[in-house]
Amino acid sequence: MAKLDILYFAWVRERIGLDAETLEHPGRDMRVSDVIAMLAGRGGGYAEAFAEPARLRAALDQAFVPLDAPLEGARELALFPPVTGG
Repeated sequence: MAKLDILYFAWVRERIGLDAETLEHPGRDMRVSDVIAMLAGRGGGYAEAFAEPARLRAALDQAFVPLDAPLEGARELALFPPVTGG
C-alpha cells in the first residue's frame, strides 16, 4: 500500500506536537480537506490545529494546492498557516 507523508509547520506543528508523520495513503480520490477532517477526528491537538480548516494552506509534493484538491498520486502533503511577508 502506498504511503502519504504529512508535514506540519508553525502553529499546526506546535498544536499537534509532531513535525511529520506517515499514513497509509487514503486514496487518489480523497481530497486534502478530507485528510484534514480525518486528522481533526483524532481529537486533542489535532482537533485544535484543524478546527478552522479555512485558516490552513496546503501543498502536495511541494506545489501549493487548494484544500479541495484531490490527493491523486501525491506522496507528500504539507499543512501550514498562511505565510505573511514584510
